[in-house]
Amino acid sequence: MGEIPGARAELDRLGRVLRAQLVELIEQLTPGADLMLLFLSEPTVSDWAEPVKYRYSTTFRGQRPESVNAADTVRRGARMLADAGWEVSESREVNRTLVAGYRDGSTIEIRVPDHTPTVLYSANSPARALSTPQEADQPDPSRTSDSVSAGYVLCYECDGLGVCPECGGRGWLPDAVTGQRTCPECAGDRVCPICRGGGQLAVSQLQPFQRGFYPELGSE
Repeated sequence: MGEIPGARAELDRLGRVLRAQLVELIEQLTPGADLMLLFLSEPTVSDWAEPVKYRYSTTFRGQRPESVNAADTVRRGARMLADAGWEVSESREVNRTLVAGYRDGSTIEIRVPDHTPTVLYSANSPARALSTPQEADQPDPSRTSDSVSAGYVLCYECDGLGVCPECGGRGWLPDAVTGQRTCPECAGDRVCPICRGGGQLAVSQLQPFQRGFYPELGSE
C-alpha cells in the first residue's frame, strides 16, 4: 500500500472550497448561526472497500430570519450557488424545497421547509482514494503436497494454507458501515474452520461427504 502523490492535497483543496461556499451560504441565508458547529475540518471514510476512499462531508442547520420567507430563501440560495459557478437544480420534497449545487464532483444541498424557519444544509466532496489498495499478505502454507504427512491429505477448504480462506487469516472482512466485521466463516479465529490450522486432514477420520473432495481416495 502506497500513498498516491497529490491525492490528499487535492482532497483538502476540494474540502476548503466546499467549506468556503457553505460558510457563505450559511452567513447569508441563516445569519447568526453558530459556525463553531460546522464540522468540516478533516475527511472521513466514505467507502471501506479497497482502496479505502475519503471525502469531506457535513450537515448543518440554521434559522432563516422571520422577515425572509421560504421562497425568497430558495431564490437567494440558488442564485448564490449559480453566481459561484455551481450547476443548480431545484426540486420539491414533502413540505419543503431542495436546492442542489454541483461542481467538480462536490455537492451542496439546501433544504428549505415551507412553514418552519429551519434551513438544512448538507455538503459532500467527491470521494478520493489516498493510497493504493492494500494487498493482503499471503501466509506460508501449513502444508503442501510435498510436506503432507503420511495418511493425510491437504485440507479441501484451505488447500493446505491453514488460515481461513474467506478472510485470508485476518479474522475480519471490510464493511461499508462499520469498517470491519467479524469473518463469519472462522468467527474471527483466523484459522481454517475445517483443519483448525493444520492444513491437512487424516484420511481415516474423513466423513463420507469429505471423501468426495478426494476422488483419488476412491470409495471405502
